[in-house]
Amino acid sequence: MGKLDEVSAERLRTALSEADDAKEAKRLVVALEYKAGQRVDDLSERYGIPRSTLYSWLERFEGGSVEAAVSDDDRPGRPPKLDADDLAELRADASTSPAKLGYDVGEWTAALFRRHVESKFGVSYSEGHVRRLLRRSR
Repeated sequence: MGKLDEVSAERLRTALSEADDAKEAKRLVVALEYKAGQRVDDLSERYGIPRSTLYSWLERFEGGSVEAAVSDDDRPGRPPKLDADDLAELRADASTSPAKLGYDVGEWTAALFRRHVESKFGVSYSEGHVRRLLRRSR
C-alpha cells in the first residue's frame, strides 16, 4: 500500500460523512477501499476510472490535507459574457411573455430568445445555451 499510510480510515470516513459533492465522495470511497486493501486495478475496473487518475487521486492524499486531496483546483474557464445584473434582467425577461416585450408571439422559443439576447445585450449565445438559460429562468 503505502500511499495512504499517513491518513487514518477514521479521518476518511469523517470526511466522507461531511462531503457535499459527489466527486469528493467518490474520491473518499476509493481512498477508503484502497486503504482496506483493494488493488488499484480492481478499483479502476469497478468505478470505470483510469488507473492513472486513481494513482493521481491517491498521491494527492500524501501531499496535504484530506480536504485538499478530494477537491478540485479552481479552473478559470471563459469569463461570462453578461454580468450578474444583466443575467438577472435576462431571467426577468424569460419569465415575462414575449408579447409584453414587443414580440408578436405568446411564448419564447430558443431562436426568439436568442435574438432577444443579441438585440438587448449585444452578445451571441448558441441556441443550446439559450435553452438552458430559459429552463433555469422558469
